[in-house]
Amino acid sequence: MSFNHFDEKGQAIMVDVSAKEPTLRTARAAATVNLKTETLTAILEGGISKGDVLGVARLAGIAAAKKTSDLIPLSHPLAIHHVAVEFKTDLLTGTVIIEATVRAFERTGVEMEAMTAAAVAALTVYDMCKGADKSISIGEICLLYKEGGKSGVYEKK
Repeated sequence: MSFNHFDEKGQAIMVDVSAKEPTLRTARAAATVNLKTETLTAILEGGISKGDVLGVARLAGIAAAKKTSDLIPLSHPLAIHHVAVEFKTDLLTGTVIIEATVRAFERTGVEMEAMTAAAVAALTVYDMCKGADKSISIGEICLLYKEGGKSGVYEKK
């Protein structure tokens, strides 16, 4: 079974995973948002005029994981069983680390769903705070962990 996104003519295709056995798949991804420390303080104290920044970002990340196949052209629509979006904040550096975890019993992995969740949550933090802080930047978006399927476990070192 070939898992290639191109056919014999070089045209993009969706990989056929129909012959694969479903297994429990888990992926965790992260995105970093850098803000002024006063902006992060305002987020944590509920002082951003648009509302609950991290609450809205959590909902945006969950919704994004469920819409990944609509956004990434060759990804498969999956029956996602779990999405969690969590935040780690550091007031000294003005950093928010967003971690998204996705689980599904499927024929293909959920890495793209986790990365999409983290990325969209980060974009939502940016959107809700851009009026207060023009210097916000979104840093690394990366896969932290994945398990399930033939390739086994991966953990970022």
